[in-house]
Amino acid sequence: MTERYVLDLQEVDETQVAVVGGKGAHLGGLSRIEGIRVPAGFCVTTDAFRRIMAKAPSLDDRLDQLSRLNPDDREAIRTLSAQIRRTVEGIAVPDDLTAAITRALTRLGEQAAYAVRSSATAEDLPTASFAGQQDTYLNVVGPTAILQHVSRCWASLFTERAVTYRQRNGIDHRTVHMAVVVQRMVFPHASGILFTADPVTGNRKVATVDAGFGLGEALVSGLVNPDVFKVRHGEVVAKAIAAKQRAVHALPTGGTQEVAIDSRRQEQPALTDAQVVRLVQLGRRIEAHFGRPQDIEWCLVDDGFQIVQSRPITTLFPIPETGDQENHVYVSVGHQQMMTDPMKPLGLSMWQLTAMVAMHAAGGRLFVDVTRRLASPASRAGLLDVMGRGDPLVRDALETVLDRDDFVPSLPDAGPGGPPTGGASATIETDPAIVTELIERSQVSIAALERDIRTKTGPALFEFLLKAFAEHKRVLSDPLSMQAIMAGMEATWWLNDTLQEWLGEKNAADTLTLSAPDNVTSEMGLALLDVADVIRPHSEVVAFLQGVEDEGFVDELAKLAGGTEARDAIEAYLDRYGMRCVGEIDITRPRWRERPTTLVPVLLDNVRNFEPGAAERRFEQGRQKARQKEQDVLSRLRALPDGDRKAGEAKRMIDRVRTFIGYREYPKYAIVSRYFVYKQALLEEAERLVQAGVLPEKEDIFYLTFQELHDVVRSNQVNDRLIQQRKDAFRSYHALTPPRVLTSDGEAVTGAYRRDDVPVGALIGLPVSAGTIEGRARVILDIAEADLEAGDILVTTFTDPSWSPLFVAVAGLVTEVGGLMTHGAVIAREYGLPAVVGVERATRLIRDGQRIRVHGTDGYVEILP
Repeated sequence: MTERYVLDLQEVDETQVAVVGGKGAHLGGLSRIEGIRVPAGFCVTTDAFRRIMAKAPSLDDRLDQLSRLNPDDREAIRTLSAQIRRTVEGIAVPDDLTAAITRALTRLGEQAAYAVRSSATAEDLPTASFAGQQDTYLNVVGPTAILQHVSRCWASLFTERAVTYRQRNGIDHRTVHMAVVVQRMVFPHASGILFTADPVTGNRKVATVDAGFGLGEALVSGLVNPDVFKVRHGEVVAKAIAAKQRAVHALPTGGTQEVAIDSRRQEQPALTDAQVVRLVQLGRRIEAHFGRPQDIEWCLVDDGFQIVQSRPITTLFPIPETGDQENHVYVSVGHQQMMTDPMKPLGLSMWQLTAMVAMHAAGGRLFVDVTRRLASPASRAGLLDVMGRGDPLVRDALETVLDRDDFVPSLPDAGPGGPPTGGASATIETDPAIVTELIERSQVSIAALERDIRTKTGPALFEFLLKAFAEHKRVLSDPLSMQAIMAGMEATWWLNDTLQEWLGEKNAADTLTLSAPDNVTSEMGLALLDVADVIRPHSEVVAFLQGVEDEGFVDELAKLAGGTEARDAIEAYLDRYGMRCVGEIDITRPRWRERPTTLVPVLLDNVRNFEPGAAERRFEQGRQKARQKEQDVLSRLRALPDGDRKAGEAKRMIDRVRTFIGYREYPKYAIVSRYFVYKQALLEEAERLVQAGVLPEKEDIFYLTFQELHDVVRSNQVNDRLIQQRKDAFRSYHALTPPRVLTSDGEAVTGAYRRDDVPVGALIGLPVSAGTIEGRARVILDIAEADLEAGDILVTTFTDPSWSPLFVAVAGLVTEVGGLMTHGAVIAREYGLPAVVGVERATRLIRDGQRIRVHGTDGYVEILP
């Protein structure tokens, strides 16, 4: 009976997290790996912890109170967690438990020195590191002191930082239990941390070793700067030796002490290169055992390494699985599509099934493998050109990889590399009827989809959808549609490049594209101004909308004075645009039609900030500005040598831009319209599965791929554990930042702007819409939190078409993600907003409410005093 309270490290492995916690399970696993030395020790199991907790019934009420607290209420958490810790530390350890721990100490040496370490059941998981959340005590001597420190470890489950971490990560306090690891102390010559992948770049082929003299606490606590070694393919490729002025040593009577290091030793490396390489070999063995990169604490004792801890590195971005050993270079799809948040499995698989190129999933994001295109000189130039025009950071990152001669193979030209990067050549006439015809064709196809899907259920629905995906791709790859998109983009590039050369004017096309016709996204922003015009005169409706929380509010409107007109205007808007939402490339995201409350804050801002008729006035002002700009440009060109020819060429290109640039937004609208039809059909199928008791809730289908959902519908059986694993993984993906470019070594390559024409301290980005504006920064991460005043500048991570209703209310735009032709840039130009996109970490470097100046012509942002 008593033996289950104490288990020797040799008896446990990584499958026993529930019994000995994450740290204990990992140490047990480590001690079984051939050639790996782990200091001897034992675990006090979670059974002992549960028994202690049961001895204080008052803890139950306090845990209930704790779980109800807001994670931001620091004071309440501090007070309550301190009470819980005092209670736990005050519980007398039962005699049989004391006896079991003392017996284990007798076996290992009762008067030896020990490290007593907390080991919680929810730490060192692949999805949450919990590093530093609980406590470790070093050089504890004698059974009485060890028992006291075991109690302290139990109590450390309720430190303020551990409690807050669990609350922020949605982990129930009651589901986490505490084991304690008691291990023989080692008194090392040197110690430190080994990362088996580079923790900064993510490169899995580069190991990093941090090393210092004495106990590792000096490094962990930040007391000294470590020596840093980088090892690749069995050799030290870089090192930085620090001046190590202090170390932490153990005292003979117990505890530890800071000591000064002899000045002659301070500059000496803590390890030789040969020792570093040997340590990394041990690390690779540990990594292979656990199946993922590890963060390892090590000690050097008498020229032999002992491992005192190993946990997974949770901050690395995962690598797409290919099943081969070749080198691959991936470009992020999210940075092109303005959606860098993680997607749920159904969203990923639906985009993969309907996309024009093969896409690989990793970390809840999608990537395109561009290795073949980079490998052949002809396709490489085209790819770099298109990427560079869209997002210079992607181009620079790709060039960084290409500079490493050995990474991308060289292939002869004309290797199979997918469609040409530039799309179809734009040889079509400048004819507005082409755009009208393309939009009509698309609408006919969507109407047929809506009609034909109504009768399909069960496995027949999935067979129908596979055919619908083929039609989806056919419409998307229509050569005429591709030509129209390219015609608008190429004319924009021609105008910007040529007018800069001829007239010395930057970004002239930005003004020439104002209020371009047929732009469904900018029309969507203006249409919400028209809805505000309907609502504004009815004070009862405005007051009602200010308190709206329930999604059924649209139907409630009819009970109010003026409510019927308001309801009809909102319904008409949702009929046209209700399939849109933030992150709309993920089919699982709630659409405006499903969650109309999202639009209410923007609608109320429009009611407050605008006069009636604003939409029409805005559009007309833009058109006039574009027309004046055209006349100005043409008259200046005619005054140049060979001026009539130059003016004639520019006029043809201006007409081309005005004809085609608005259509650039239409294909995305068509995709999202089709997606909403697919989604409604799949949710009806999910409802049937819920009724049949196969699924607990409809949204569970979002955690299955399309094929897996098809299988569930066929078999009426679902793997509940798989869905739970997918939910946990999806939650963990939010903490990861997707790189623009990722290699098969796991290296996240960020790219740089490499510009020197920017004031010191300014934030550099990509100029996408000309003009300079000064104003109050509003850092908004969720469109439903919008609260804008006239003259505000919107600062956010990314904008997709669903953000365009906000664009009518702001004076400028700054985003972290984006390119010259992404949606935010196109709409900013349409509305004449100065805009800079691709500003790294803008939402963290700019504080909400600060005054900033956006230089939309030159591509930088100044934070004003």
